[in-house]
Amino acid sequence: MIMKLPVMWGDKPYHSFDYEMKQRFGEKVYKISLDGGMTCPNRDGTLGTSGCIFCSGRGSGDFASPRCGSVTEQINQGIRGISTRKKTGRKFIAYFQSFTNTYAPVSILEPMFREAILHPDIVMLSIATRPDCLPDDVITLLQSLNRIKPIMVELGLQSIHAASASYIRRGYSLDVYDTAVETLKSAGMEVVTHVIAGLPYENKSDFLDSVSYVGNSGSDGIKLQLLHVLRETDLAVEYERGVFDVLTKEEYLDWIINAISLLPPEMVIHRLTGDGPKDLLIAPLWSSRKREVLNSLHTTLKEKQIWQGKEYSHGK
Repeated sequence: MIMKLPVMWGDKPYHSFDYEMKQRFGEKVYKISLDGGMTCPNRDGTLGTSGCIFCSGRGSGDFASPRCGSVTEQINQGIRGISTRKKTGRKFIAYFQSFTNTYAPVSILEPMFREAILHPDIVMLSIATRPDCLPDDVITLLQSLNRIKPIMVELGLQSIHAASASYIRRGYSLDVYDTAVETLKSAGMEVVTHVIAGLPYENKSDFLDSVSYVGNSGSDGIKLQLLHVLRETDLAVEYERGVFDVLTKEEYLDWIINAISLLPPEMVIHRLTGDGPKDLLIAPLWSSRKREVLNSLHTTLKEKQIWQGKEYSHGK
């Protein structure tokens, strides 16, 4: 007989983003993925021209819709698209997702972000960026906008290990991430950190070290992302050469369950898996069955009596 877990956030044994948004706004809140027309220092020649090893020409917007007009037009189109598939209220998050969304002068960023945050159906602004692309004037801008509606800044860390950072061509050291988190938190922003499971040459222990570090970094949330091998990336070339293997579904579930147990109970888990774009996904193909993966995860958490924070210990 499976006993009821001692800690629950709604119907799940972890602090999900969906649960957090319902607590704050009283209803399910959907993200509208936006394209601000940004590039990245890993692509414009500042740090490199090829991007991170896993990044296709779409950037982190591999999972976003292509740019289709002004910010307002993109938001309205996104709301219409979601509303045709799901039952929605009138509360959405404007999510600047593609590439590095603070990598532009404030004169460009301010009108774009302000247009999004002033949209009547937008309750929060989420901005995906790099820790090394947050100069003082951008922090000041975000701080001022945060007085209008909440700002959430997503940082692509991926791994705390220097060898992995070099291999994926991240382009900044761990202390840059630490400084960015401290600066953003001091300015009143929420921070979300991305970590990838299954990076080449990393094992389970390496991944869990990164998870534990983020859990104690001051970040408010975390996105746990399975490594996807996508077409048109240098990672795909490495994979096809047999340099590394991707995680099996069973391995991934084992890693993620352990990660959940190590995270502090108050940290919001924004993602536990992901489904790469079907037109680009090479491996692992099992990841495209997202609902099946999440169902297996939830079943295993209950069977093993594991919940978020069960193994958490404070300190990096």
